[in-house]
Amino acid sequence: METVFAWGHFLAGITWIGILYYFNFIQVPYLGKITPEAKAAAFTHLVPNALWWFRWSALATWLFGAGLLMNQGRFVSAFALQGPDAVIGMGAWLGTIMLLNVWGIIWPNQKKVLGIKEATADEKKQCARVALLASRTNTMLSIPMLFFMASSGHASGLF
Repeated sequence: METVFAWGHFLAGITWIGILYYFNFIQVPYLGKITPEAKAAAFTHLVPNALWWFRWSALATWLFGAGLLMNQGRFVSAFALQGPDAVIGMGAWLGTIMLLNVWGIIWPNQKKVLGIKEATADEKKQCARVALLASRTNTMLSIPMLFFMASSGHASGLF
């Protein structure tokens, strides 16, 4: 079972962080340079699909990671930052904050931007800004998160 949790966490995590980097380094700059018609098409077809994969891979990453820690009997000690599990716990906490950003800030705001939930033009503009800032925050948090995740198994001598 540990292998299923580990590989699920690994594959979902690649999907989540890959889409996060795609949004911040490719999609956002691109959408700022295209015509309003092309932007409308992207917001109709591309963006909702990418956001679907983004939010569900975030949840799957967290669930597989939590399952892995529980299977190893390390969930409580990791989240309590105790002993040698503190390293993976830091990564888990950063991942948890990032997950909460996805589901609690980015997605609710994007629903208004995409017209899934009603909003005025001014609200959409404000929501787009909030979602962008939360996404940029996740991009920055991903760097130490990945460091702690990798360090827990491959550089534990550092701690």
